[in-house]
Amino acid sequence: MNAPATTELPVVVIGAGPAGLAAAAHLIDQDIEPLVLEAGSTAGAAVREWSHVRLFSTWNEVVDPAAEKLLAPTGWTRPDPATYPSGGDWVDRYLQPLAGVLGDRVRTRARVTGVSRAGRDRIVDADREQQPFVVHVAHADGREERVFARAVIDASGTWATPSPAGGSGLPALGEKGAADRITYRVPDLKDPAVRARYAGKRTAVIGSGASAFTALAYIAALGKSDDGAGTKSVWILRRGISGSTFGGGEADQLPARGALGLVAKAAVDEGRADAVTGFRTEVIERDPEGRLVLVGEDGRRLDAVDEVIVLTGFRPDLSFLGELRLGLDERLQAPVELAPLIDPNQHSCGTVYPHGHRELSHPEQGVYLVGMKSYGRAPTFLAMTGYEQVRSVAAAIAGDLAFADRVELTLPETGVCGGAGLFDTPDAAQADGGCCAPAPQPVQLGSPAAVGVAAEQARAGGCCGS
Repeated sequence: MNAPATTELPVVVIGAGPAGLAAAAHLIDQDIEPLVLEAGSTAGAAVREWSHVRLFSTWNEVVDPAAEKLLAPTGWTRPDPATYPSGGDWVDRYLQPLAGVLGDRVRTRARVTGVSRAGRDRIVDADREQQPFVVHVAHADGREERVFARAVIDASGTWATPSPAGGSGLPALGEKGAADRITYRVPDLKDPAVRARYAGKRTAVIGSGASAFTALAYIAALGKSDDGAGTKSVWILRRGISGSTFGGGEADQLPARGALGLVAKAAVDEGRADAVTGFRTEVIERDPEGRLVLVGEDGRRLDAVDEVIVLTGFRPDLSFLGELRLGLDERLQAPVELAPLIDPNQHSCGTVYPHGHRELSHPEQGVYLVGMKSYGRAPTFLAMTGYEQVRSVAAAIAGDLAFADRVELTLPETGVCGGAGLFDTPDAAQADGGCCAPAPQPVQLGSPAAVGVAAEQARAGGCCGS
């Protein structure tokens, strides 16, 4: 079977999440036909899995302009722009309606298993750029299909590939065998079965980002409830505690994100969470009662816990892109031009230098990783970043480089701009104050004022984000 002419082909978008659906909307705006392939049973399937978690971005920041343009003729109206949606709200009130407008352009239960150039593996140079992309798809009913494309936008995210508990980036010894007591997601404590799993129990929370803050806040709230007596968490950090540990607080331009860190701090201050610092998990053992004992690489053994919540970030699944010539940073697994702008070894600021198709391009012309997947292993991705990425990429595919290069992106400050880095030992940038503020100083846990601020901000703006 000969491949059709490239100009007649659609652009294949992998993933029907926020970035993927926005990419489809921007392609349509450029008079290019998209085909969105989604492994899940519905659009927004990954977001649906954290439907109970409230975003720290408002509706005003999570609706793409091109998508809204498609939705407007249907009578859709944007929810109150100043309010904070949950993941479930985002799916029900935005992503699903958008997928409905896109119609047959979105195919669900269609998992991409490979992408290459038609008739060319990654070794072959001859006429490579003249060949269309070929995308192999496995359908839920067992069918296999190949789809030809003029370009490929991978917006599949990183949700399906969470990082392990092990401090080396590999699973800790015993981690897989303890899977019945470990979760890699923020638990939904409104679900009675899930609530019973953690109520009255001692739970280890491993991680230092917004998801860990959310889990700590949830467990602390459970401990205050009538059915949660005895509930406690052990917060395990690979670094020490400094002024940047709890996020930007009142300096954060996303108030709910700042409040989230302060609520986590309040959990520690109130004694509902014990902080263990500088601990990198090496082994997970079971005690005679079946509880889990975490052993650090330095030999420290923690008291047994009933459950472990691992929130150490995510990583991209690159397995189905093996026949493409990608240019990825060796550390972050992000595009090489983008990586220096988001490297957490150097930056912890909330702003990202404006970027678009040029920073997202690869040696294989016509393929782009966008959305959370473009950040590789780097944290703190915002929806508005992905929307601006796909606007630029769609314009570049259409050949409108002037529009593609006119990238305008201003992200809210986190209030944490001290170059916090990934490890305890400060690097030169941290010693000098990092990117835009004095180096973080140690904080005293137990400030009543901080607890009060956290509680007030939580009531005003919602404490739980993702």
